[in-house]
Amino acid sequence: MESDSIVIIPTYNEKENIEKIIRAILGLEKSFHILVIDDGSPDGTAAIVKRLMADEFAGRLFIIERSGKQGLGTAYIAGFKWSLEQGYDYIFEMDADFSHDPNDLPRLYSACHDEGYDMSIGSRYVKGVNVVNWPMGRVLMSYFASKYVKFITGLNIHDTTAGFVCYKRDVLNTIDLDDIKFKGYAFQIEMKYTAHKSGFTIKEVPVVFTNRVEGTSKMSGGIFSEALFGVMRLRIDGWTKKYNKKKA
Repeated sequence: MESDSIVIIPTYNEKENIEKIIRAILGLEKSFHILVIDDGSPDGTAAIVKRLMADEFAGRLFIIERSGKQGLGTAYIAGFKWSLEQGYDYIFEMDADFSHDPNDLPRLYSACHDEGYDMSIGSRYVKGVNVVNWPMGRVLMSYFASKYVKFITGLNIHDTTAGFVCYKRDVLNTIDLDDIKFKGYAFQIEMKYTAHKSGFTIKEVPVVFTNRVEGTSKMSGGIFSEALFGVMRLRIDGWTKKYNKKKA
């Protein structure tokens, strides 16, 4: 089955979730393909993906296996480059753990395909705080981190750290992917900031974010400190750096 859209899912020890999320996405009425980027999961995540690839989802499901944990940002960059080479027009970022609802994928797609935006973000904070099952401390940290990023960078985006995103291929072709510096959650901020500085239009689509039910969270204090200190550098670089611009 042909598709103009591919969903990139980075994984590390997601055996409880990976088959369910693949089936949920590939069962949608709108046709999507999936690219899993697995960083050497010792729990056998990659083997599950390869079994599904060899059987019912041949031609719709793909995998890149990497040795060891190399960071979220480098996983997505590898996925972006692969997806551009394969000719996909709409390239998505998504978590494996159902914190992002697969049923929201068509809404992100519609914002770009039908409404003409260059990039759409599944946003937790565009209408208040839409987060389920998070400890209050983490809700506050995430919410105020996004407020802080918005204040420092001037980005008019409520959920700057969101990892549920649709890019038109022109965005990823224009951004110098090898120049993206951050590997953790600051990667998400840097991509949005760079897209904005390059002149691309961005739409926030309200979604409900649900904390993972199965598997283990990859969040750490170091990830947040990278995001908090990294935005200062982004802002300072933004005064002098020459960004590739969207073609008219």
